[in-house]
Amino acid sequence: MFLLGDIWGIIFRRYSIPELNLQLYNISPNARYCGLYQFLQPTLLIRDPDLIKQITVKDFDHFVDHRSFIPASSDPLLENTLFALTGMKWREMRSTLSPSFTSSKMKYLFSIISQNGEQFVKHFQEQEKDIVTVEMRDVITKFTNDVIANAVFGYECNSLKDPNNEFYLMGKIGINLANFRTLFVVIGSIVIPQFIKLFKITFFPKNMTQFFSRIVKENIDSREKRGVVRPDMINLMLQARKPNFKYEHSLSIPDTGFATVEESDIGQDQKFSKKDITDEDITAQALIFFLAGFDSVSSLLCFMSHELAVNQDVQAKLIQEVDDSWNECDGKITYENLMSMKYMDMAVSETLRKWPNAIAIDRICTKPYTIEPKSPNEKPLRLEINDNVSISIYALHRDPQYYPDPDRFDPERFSDENKSKMHPYTYIPFGTGPRSCIGSRFALMETKVLFFHLLSSFEIVPVEKTQIPIRLSKKAINMSPEKGFWATLIKDGRMPRTDKKR
Repeated sequence: MFLLGDIWGIIFRRYSIPELNLQLYNISPNARYCGLYQFLQPTLLIRDPDLIKQITVKDFDHFVDHRSFIPASSDPLLENTLFALTGMKWREMRSTLSPSFTSSKMKYLFSIISQNGEQFVKHFQEQEKDIVTVEMRDVITKFTNDVIANAVFGYECNSLKDPNNEFYLMGKIGINLANFRTLFVVIGSIVIPQFIKLFKITFFPKNMTQFFSRIVKENIDSREKRGVVRPDMINLMLQARKPNFKYEHSLSIPDTGFATVEESDIGQDQKFSKKDITDEDITAQALIFFLAGFDSVSSLLCFMSHELAVNQDVQAKLIQEVDDSWNECDGKITYENLMSMKYMDMAVSETLRKWPNAIAIDRICTKPYTIEPKSPNEKPLRLEINDNVSISIYALHRDPQYYPDPDRFDPERFSDENKSKMHPYTYIPFGTGPRSCIGSRFALMETKVLFFHLLSSFEIVPVEKTQIPIRLSKKAINMSPEKGFWATLIKDGRMPRTDKKR
């Protein structure tokens, strides 16, 4: 359609964004790639796993950057986030931040996140009812808010008891992506970028960015004056200012799971690291971590709770593993205990296959590039600077040639035996290559923490309001069900743990 291209169905709410991604991916089922228009921008959609590896890993230097959602200088805070940075500035920031996201640093943060998991479950344990019906998105965003406030900013919240705390209110503003203002900025940045730049229309409301700027500045000033050291992300980023802050490999500390992103050489090579990381740099990264943790991780948790509710056989196996781990550690879960839970990792991995955090990822061609033909019906395809490349993670993960019966939730796909048979680059829930998600370990650890504590005391069951199967909203920019995530929590902690047979 003129002006709107192939995404007119989203604009007119004929399709949800994941549905459209699936349709476009299937334009040419036997091709390595196909073409589409995003508004007036021609875009190359990559379908072939080997070509995905070639573009995102082997020839990464030709595809370094993401497409910008806003004109440069229009929103200085967003412009300085790791996601939005380009070229050498991105390399410097990635190299600077990567040491803060190793498995050893996740173990460093584990106790804080586990305390938030205990706090979350305790809220429901203290209620007089043995059966509590909840909208999971509502309660889980409160949990993820508290985790990020605590683990990143060093502020303790209890959003289930106090939903009007500033962190939670600002988080809700930040993830409200379906409002007219956000849609105007996104579409305007593509269609009329000069207008957006001229009037300096920012992606996030100014009261929200001002709040986080103030919080980070006060936090840093307080720590430096009082010599406060706390196991959280602000502290790790302050350490990143020091010349001896290096990327640590630790074979003795288990990683967070199969879906964990392996850091590239760029992230591990400290010669690129930014030597003069400023308070503004820290604020920008803290803001994007907060929003990603508030929304992306909460989506993962919500979809997993839904799948466990409607697949009781899977939940029963996971509950048994939780009980066994609980007895093994006498209720005092450690990082090592949690990361040794195989079925937990299988269930999380399958949730990320079926409901990946990112529907699609993009790259911009930063050096002229030619895709050489591999079949008789192909010709050399020349990509010029600023040409768009897209990879639909949602569609790739639902391709039946890689995942038979893709709509079925089956953690056994990720058993030790089946993982070894998986085609490389057909499972990329956190992206792939040097620009993959830096927070994959944090997200996986947080997910496992919550479900360990939740399933140690409750079972999750569907209710009349539970939408089975899920139908995705045509109004939302992120992946959301039409009718929310309704479920019932049933208390199951009345018998001594060692005597439980469930």
